[in-house]
Amino acid sequence: MSDYLPDEVLLEILQRLSVKSLIQLRCVSKSWNSLITSSALINSHLARSLSLPSKSNNLIVRYRIDRPYVEHYKLIHDDNASFDQIQQLEIPVKCLHINHFILIGSINGLFSLYELDRFILWNPSIGKSITLPKPCIKTHDFGICYLAFGFDPRTNDYKVVRIVVQCVPKNMYEEPKQTLVEIYSLNEGSWRITSAGASYPLGISFNYWRRPAASLNGAVHFAANVKGSAFSPLVLSFDLGDEVFRMIPVPDSAFKEDDDVHTTVIGGSLTLLCHDPAIHTLNKPCSIWMMKEYGIVDSWTKLCTVDLNREIIRVLGIRKNGHIFVVAKLPCDWELSSYDLESQQVKKLGICGNPYFFHIDDYMENLVLLDKPNDAVSKGESE
Repeated sequence: MSDYLPDEVLLEILQRLSVKSLIQLRCVSKSWNSLITSSALINSHLARSLSLPSKSNNLIVRYRIDRPYVEHYKLIHDDNASFDQIQQLEIPVKCLHINHFILIGSINGLFSLYELDRFILWNPSIGKSITLPKPCIKTHDFGICYLAFGFDPRTNDYKVVRIVVQCVPKNMYEEPKQTLVEIYSLNEGSWRITSAGASYPLGISFNYWRRPAASLNGAVHFAANVKGSAFSPLVLSFDLGDEVFRMIPVPDSAFKEDDDVHTTVIGGSLTLLCHDPAIHTLNKPCSIWMMKEYGIVDSWTKLCTVDLNREIIRVLGIRKNGHIFVVAKLPCDWELSSYDLESQQVKKLGICGNPYFFHIDDYMENLVLLDKPNDAVSKGESE
């Protein structure tokens, strides 16, 4: 690699550089390219990025326009004074069967998307994607499928989770089928049916609404409730390491049975965005609940309530300046906006789209997928 520096020292230096610089340095020589695309540098660069306090004000905004149905991604610089659109990001693969990909989730700058049984991982910071092999379980033969995308920090592994819940038995004599859980591991490059269904609690109903499940502390989190005579809201977590489901209680007043509830991560804490879906009710509320100490039920705190008046339809998250990301109505469209709780003023941010397809996440540069061929299909591909 170098006549002057051992590889270990060079690796220590390279992991401190930006992704853009590292991509350029691949052209120096074959040995430099080999080191920069090695799992050792990719993992150490990611670990260093995760260990540092986030000083970036950059975000990725996903939105979809109608007529035609096209999804877009923009890199945004967001600070107290401005909301600047830096760059339009393009997915290097196209949908084959539907108009746009459906978002499973995003974590550490990596996105997971799908259409039908085609699953994609995309890293916008290096402009690379891979197509995953087809899953083993066919949902139309079994039941309803819930999806999640998360990161296991214990193994530096990104995982796509498919939870296939049984359909209601056709008659009283039919034996109920156990919930099946299938996991794709980026490190392993393949799907695997696990025994995790044995820990799936009975009587659970998802408040799904096709929102991404929050990934935090090596687990993915769904808003759910226990079926029964009394409504009991909870968060259902799935640990990506030990592959076990766990129930996290939430305050009974957090959300109602028919609410549109979205789990997310704000400021490093598990958060619930609880929308009242009633159509004909004025001043519908959206309450924001945060678990300030992960796993400590008593730490659930109601941060605020946003009135969903005729101008605001959805709450998406909280900006670093404390204002609320919302979707607000235009005469003929909907626009990503910022809402000041104190002044109750709505500021338009210049990105328009379908109100139910906006997604905002922190932008974090990383080298994940750099060692993969463009749009490669991992091992285990089925015909």
